[in-house]
Amino acid sequence: MSTPNQLTVLILGSGGREHAMAHRVQQSLLCSRLLVTPGNGGMPGEHFRVAVDDVPGIVSLCQEEKVDLVLVGPEVALAAGVVDALSTIGVKAFGPTKQLAEIESSKVYSRELAAQLGIPGPRFASFDKGAHQLAMAWWKQLDAPIVVKQSGLAGGKGVVVPDNAAETEAAIFDACAVGQVVLEEMLEGPECSLMALCDGVTAVPLPIAQDHKRIGEGDLGANTGGMGAYAPVSVPYALDELSATFIQPVIDHFARLGTPYKGVLYAGLMLTKEGPRLLEYNCRFGDPEAQVLLSLISTDLVEIALACVSGTLESVRVQTKPISAVAVVMTAAQYPLTPHIGDQILGVDDAGLYTNIFHGGTQKENGILVTSAGRVVTVVGVGPDLSTARRHAYARVDGISFAGSYYRRDIAWRAPATSLTSYSSAGVNIDEGNRTVELLKESVATTSNDNVLRGIGSFGGALNVSFLKEFEEPVLVASTDGVGTKVELAARTGRVRGTGMDIVNHCINDVLVQGARPLFFLDYLASSHINAEMVAEVVSGMSEACAAGDCVLLGGETAEMPGVYAPGAFDIAGTLVGVVDKKDLLPRPGIVKGDLLIGIASNGPHTNGYSLLRKILEWLPLDVAPPPLTRPLIDALLEPHRSYLNILTPILKDPRLKALVHITGGGLVENLPRVFPEGISAAVDISSWPKPPLFEFVESLVSLGVDELYRTLNMGIGMVLVVAPENAQHIQSLIAEETWVIGVLDTQGPGSPQVVLR
Repeated sequence: MSTPNQLTVLILGSGGREHAMAHRVQQSLLCSRLLVTPGNGGMPGEHFRVAVDDVPGIVSLCQEEKVDLVLVGPEVALAAGVVDALSTIGVKAFGPTKQLAEIESSKVYSRELAAQLGIPGPRFASFDKGAHQLAMAWWKQLDAPIVVKQSGLAGGKGVVVPDNAAETEAAIFDACAVGQVVLEEMLEGPECSLMALCDGVTAVPLPIAQDHKRIGEGDLGANTGGMGAYAPVSVPYALDELSATFIQPVIDHFARLGTPYKGVLYAGLMLTKEGPRLLEYNCRFGDPEAQVLLSLISTDLVEIALACVSGTLESVRVQTKPISAVAVVMTAAQYPLTPHIGDQILGVDDAGLYTNIFHGGTQKENGILVTSAGRVVTVVGVGPDLSTARRHAYARVDGISFAGSYYRRDIAWRAPATSLTSYSSAGVNIDEGNRTVELLKESVATTSNDNVLRGIGSFGGALNVSFLKEFEEPVLVASTDGVGTKVELAARTGRVRGTGMDIVNHCINDVLVQGARPLFFLDYLASSHINAEMVAEVVSGMSEACAAGDCVLLGGETAEMPGVYAPGAFDIAGTLVGVVDKKDLLPRPGIVKGDLLIGIASNGPHTNGYSLLRKILEWLPLDVAPPPLTRPLIDALLEPHRSYLNILTPILKDPRLKALVHITGGGLVENLPRVFPEGISAAVDISSWPKPPLFEFVESLVSLGVDELYRTLNMGIGMVLVVAPENAQHIQSLIAEETWVIGVLDTQGPGSPQVVLR
């Protein structure tokens, strides 16, 4: 046996995970000699050619090379019983025994153990090989989407998430033909990886990581061994709380049985709306999660492994650096089906600050580094924050090349949404905007006279101009607004025509809710430098919207402002003036308790909430269509704001219509009260209309509360009508599209009108 600071350490495995382990062991002052088997083309240490599941071969290697400590990477070695065999010859091995590794090697055993220990998870059932009819019957009785899992080891790929009934039947049939199967109720929510270091009694959880299993951006396509990861992940649960629920019960259970679990216990979790739920257990470090987690741990890995094996982990202070790490996996052509191998790899030896490259599918042929498997290298970037770490990782990826290389451009794309708990955290303060309006009212009031009927705080200004003789008592209604940060997306993607439609239609709707039809529109466009083609495209969108609204694009202003706007950026604002007879001005008097709210669909976010949307989708490529979207994300985001003029013309002068509400910035929560008299509130049933796919997608990502979400985005309702209950059906029949009764008015005590979402 070597002295404590002259240990011979062996790493079992050949992937990026094992390279990361070898990298950390190589840095250890306790290790004097590093061995790896079978290794790859980039791992440090002395290389041997013993397969990880060749237990007799591993035993012989350890005896011949006088190995003191073995760190086991892959699950196949643990399931083969390598730890058991090494313990019989007195070699310390970091990992659980074959019996305990069954927590990963048998999903049936794992699920039954979790159920026995009361660990929260999905409804499930297991079936023997060939029992596809019984499995089909269970799925149909469950009457819910399911996940189909092979019970045995499958290299992270033995899971099928079917999209429909036909795919479910095929997945069940195929899985039952292979062997034992577990069917689980499909859970919804973000996944994350909780890994803990264990010594049989004590469990020390590591920072939460998130893997990206799917091959395609936006988490689409086939499952892989892992396309990237990042840590730490912001989750709404304390790390110790998660460990107490999902890790410690397992450790305590095996301790009671006299079979202490040592090594890494990995709990794959789904963060559902009902709380965290167990997806699976693994008996080793994840790959590529290990690459980011080992980049965060500052404590000597050899010291940790020895403490886990000897049962003294409590005496070791496992410390992590206050930084972030992002791992991007580069894969061979045609991965994950039949990856092409033998292609030369360039750029991995170039120096890179704040990054590490961990080899997976590489080998040396005549001194040349070539691809040898699907997941070729993992590039890890670190930094003081996630954005910096991500930037470092992708900058290093850009310097690596091999034929047919592929990597996802969206690693950590869900992270921006998890850090936002309010619209103000995206850089927009609705409350401060409301306070500004209140401060302005007094100043604006000094310019008012008896002809001003609507002022600041309404959807638009309204002025009595009775000299328009074709009206009995004409009232001019004006609205000035801007498109907002939606223009950044339009500028970045070169799709600017829709922003011209946005500004016109937004203003049309703002005068429409006061019963007015549009007369003329004036625009203002400012940019860093005037680009004639871009301006023409925007104005063409305005002209199209004005023509559809039967109003004149009377004029405008184009301003060139270098130094004020970033290169390529622009901004749009505009003013629209409409006219209405005073007797037809909305809202009409008589809004009372019991009146109904009728919702008309939006066709997207319109022109509001884009600071939030851009923030949470910052790292997701805009050309992908993650479920439930059925078209590319950019198409959904840049859908022009719809005009409600034509659809509402048949009812504008109907006395049974009491009010219209345009759902703009502030959403349902802040726009509805604009038309309520004192003492009136509203209860809105947010389940009463179908949510468009984009809003479903956003809701699944963010941590915003319901009120905050529904005052940031319109969530599928762009216009609301207020009518008496006895008139609701008649009014709805005059609207040439589907509408929904979404709420009812009620009375309330003193104070501002309120909207309660339920």
